Amino acid sequence: MAFTAADVKKLREMTDCGMMECKKALTEADGDMDKAVELLREKGLATAAKKAGRVAAEGICAAYVAEAGCPAAVVEVNIETDFAANNEDFRAFAADVAKLAAEKAPADLDALMALELEPGKTVEDVRKEKVATIRENIQVRRFARYGAGKTVSYIHMGGKIGVLLNMEVSDELKDNAQVVELGKDLAMQVAAMNPLFLDKSDVDEATIAKEKEILLIQAKQDEKNKGKPDNIIEKMVMGRIGKYYSENCLMQQEFVKSLGDKVTCEKHVAEVAKSLGGSIAIKGFIRFLTGEGIEKKADDFAAEVASMVK
Repeated sequence: MAFTAADVKKLREMTDCGMMECKKALTEADGDMDKAVELLREKGLATAAKKAGRVAAEGICAAYVAEAGCPAAVVEVNIETDFAANNEDFRAFAADVAKLAAEKAPADLDALMALELEPGKTVEDVRKEKVATIRENIQVRRFARYGAGKTVSYIHMGGKIGVLLNMEVSDELKDNAQVVELGKDLAMQVAAMNPLFLDKSDVDEATIAKEKEILLIQAKQDEKNKGKPDNIIEKMVMGRIGKYYSENCLMQQEFVKSLGDKVTCEKHVAEVAKSLGGSIAIKGFIRFLTGEGIEKKADDFAAEVASMVK
């Protein structure tokens, strides 16, 4: 069965595959459009398997928060290039996965991938389809969710950083705009300052012991402390531990919007709660940075071009 250039164009629009791939598929299918689509789908899935070994270190973080403030979830979905991370279809996929994770509360990533995202299609099925059409490796890397309380999300730099901040608030404040603003401000602070802990009470003894050990060595090696007795140096170290809390614990950090008043986040939360006549407790936060911990491959562009023309 013969086919025309219009058939190639139509197949390309249907599948989002390259022109030459569409022409080859129609030739192999003897002009049968449905068969050509099937062949390209098969090839797309095969390509998806081949791409699975390629590093997907770019991508976005996407968040979903129900109108009531919970459930809420944030996901990281990776792709190979920053350019493809701006693909609208890819971003819609990430947003849909975030919503599904929030609403269905999967136990783990495997359970999330097995959930139905579209009629008759799991998240994994849709992921493979996106790989075939976008033609880059795509991986849903991780997710986290809150199922209770009041949650606020913040997405920074177009999805490079995703934050959820979870609060427990008294009933009369659940729909209060100032509470939402407070949550947004603190979520922005988490994005910018990257605290390791929520509160100093969350810092484990092993971490503090190691920090003391490092600070003690530093203090004893400092020429300015030469000749000072150990008990004085010990007091100096304990003072520096306080600085560790103020740098690494959200509630002990200086609230970034305090405009030089040096008000801690803990004090700011208490002041807002008092002014509104209710109670607000910050219960936790989640911060995802796209690609953190993934070893990116340093491509030799010149070598890649040379290999393509051989």
